[in-house]
Amino acid sequence: MNGAAFATGLAATAGAALVVMLLAFAAGLRTGRHRGVDVAWGLGFAAVALTGLGLSAGYGDAGRRALVTALVVVWGLRLSAHIARRGRGAGEDPRYAAMLAGAPPGHERRYALRKVYLLQGALVWFVSLPVQYAQYLPQRLGPLAWAGTALWALGLFFEAVGDRQLDRFRADPANRGRVLDRGLWRYTRHPNYFGDACVWWGLFLFAAGSPAGWAFLPSVLLMTWLLAFGSGKPLLERQLSAHKPGWAEYAACTSGFLPLPPRRRQRQGRAG
Repeated sequence: MNGAAFATGLAATAGAALVVMLLAFAAGLRTGRHRGVDVAWGLGFAAVALTGLGLSAGYGDAGRRALVTALVVVWGLRLSAHIARRGRGAGEDPRYAAMLAGAPPGHERRYALRKVYLLQGALVWFVSLPVQYAQYLPQRLGPLAWAGTALWALGLFFEAVGDRQLDRFRADPANRGRVLDRGLWRYTRHPNYFGDACVWWGLFLFAAGSPAGWAFLPSVLLMTWLLAFGSGKPLLERQLSAHKPGWAEYAACTSGFLPLPPRRRQRQGRAG
């Protein structure tokens, strides 16, 4: 591991994340909606990984660099495309509307830049640290990296299939006001968030093959916390509990995060 090269790479990847978020901020000002930052989230991870791939050439193992970068880019682009498609033509995300309602008068733009875009850019860079470190490791791919690839694949399955099942459910007018309790959603209330966590634990294993790689454990722990206890699951569930009549019944019998057998039989098409 070349420490000087890695440090230079860290600065460059921070710049890549910043550029993506500044472009998203400009788009948000133009449209008057800041929900586009969610599209920039996945793109930011892809930009950081691709920047690290270019700068780590000649330092890290070529196979490790290529594989870990490809996994991040595939995950990031799929997520961004899904969020962009889902939000097409929609108004502002209630989360951001509530957040920006507290902006000091006359400083709304600066407040949005700091609280929404720069914060998410910093999170992208910090969560990506295990990937950036793995790109500079000279060791060839070993058992931990392949285990990480398998865990990444499991996570992408939960995320992509869960999103697809939810999209199909919402597209049927007969399901309006109902809670999806079939498919992966029968076993966890958030298959997409669980999938995200698996993806990043899998990517962390690429760095964990080196003892020093464990120094980046806080990155994946933070991502997991955000999904399960921070801005992911809790905020979404507060919205659903207020607008979905069957939510409380569904939540009472369905695991909140880890996929588990439902605690009691559910009736078709409703939580129960």
